[in-house]
Amino acid sequence: MIINADLHVHSKYSMATSKNMDPMTMATESVKKGLDLVATGDAFHSGWLNELEESLVQIDDSGIYETNDTIPENNTKFITTTEVEDNQRIHHLIIIPSIETAWQMRDEFTVKNMDADGRPRIRMNGAQIMDIARDYNCIIGPAHIFTPWTGLYKSYDNIYDCYGQKPDFVELGLSSDSDLADTIDELKEYTFLTNSDSHSPWPHRIGREFNKMDLKELSFKGLEDAIKNNNVIENYGFDPRMGKYHETGCIQCYKIYNIHEAIERDMKCSCGGRIKKGVKGRIQELASYDVPHHPEDRPHYQYLLPLAELLSVVHDKGVTTKYVQTRYDKLLTLFGNEIDVLLNTPIEKIEEVDMLLARVIKSYRNNSLDVSPGRGGQYGKVEYN
Repeated sequence: MIINADLHVHSKYSMATSKNMDPMTMATESVKKGLDLVATGDAFHSGWLNELEESLVQIDDSGIYETNDTIPENNTKFITTTEVEDNQRIHHLIIIPSIETAWQMRDEFTVKNMDADGRPRIRMNGAQIMDIARDYNCIIGPAHIFTPWTGLYKSYDNIYDCYGQKPDFVELGLSSDSDLADTIDELKEYTFLTNSDSHSPWPHRIGREFNKMDLKELSFKGLEDAIKNNNVIENYGFDPRMGKYHETGCIQCYKIYNIHEAIERDMKCSCGGRIKKGVKGRIQELASYDVPHHPEDRPHYQYLLPLAELLSVVHDKGVTTKYVQTRYDKLLTLFGNEIDVLLNTPIEKIEEVDMLLARVIKSYRNNSLDVSPGRGGQYGKVEYN
């Protein structure tokens, strides 16, 4: 069974998250995107768990849930997940066998207030968190491993130094891809996941990164087997240059620095601002090779950008404007879901509707787009003429 899965999102109970991040809206918008399976996120928050129980029903004790409404189009399925922050401010993604299991796990962690935020701050280290996750038969790995604020590699040079044992996967994050990650020798033994970490249900956020996976069955066990056996067919995500921490750069004026120059300057910009080490610079510090050494089973990594953002770029209109939304809806009416438009619809068919959009989608499919790279907290920008 081939599915498109986004395994890391947040609910409306996380900070800086849309109030529309509720199960029904997530289901509806995930269908537009073309996702078959989406994370619940925030599964240790009691308010969210109560809401999930009211809105979702489990399918045959599989660990997979669907909405309990009568709308046949809401056929995107859910799997229970959470992200937690440890005592070193490192983030971990946990995929949980069921909502019931999430309720049981809540009391196992040392935390001041589990409901203070959808992504709880756990007063334990990565190894302790992993031990609990394994006790409950969860799937666990580092979230956005290269992110300079909360990724594992911001504090450790080696994954085992954090966990003391091998996690089940590595989540790459928006500012890296397989080519960058596979310059680090220890990562050759890991399945790479690409997920959106979305704080909004709208299709230009949810599913902005996702995984095409081959599951023997649509169940928690089927997903576990696929991750542990690297049955990821393809990773889809941002060109890493689009990530807001790709290059090393000033968080005030956004000037880009070579990592060695930044260190020589004691991470202080000429404008007086602070230089933040970028994902590219950190990977250069950790790299075992100058070029990627992909293991034989490493899937292809395909760049893509959400359809609404592409429309916004080529027509110079805001992502949420009626102008963009009208064109977005027309494309979905003609060609199906967003993923089909971005990846599968023949370019000549898109040209009949929007010549400018067709050109930029073709560039994405060929991985030949010009990008001004992100740095210092500023997202990269597509250079389109």
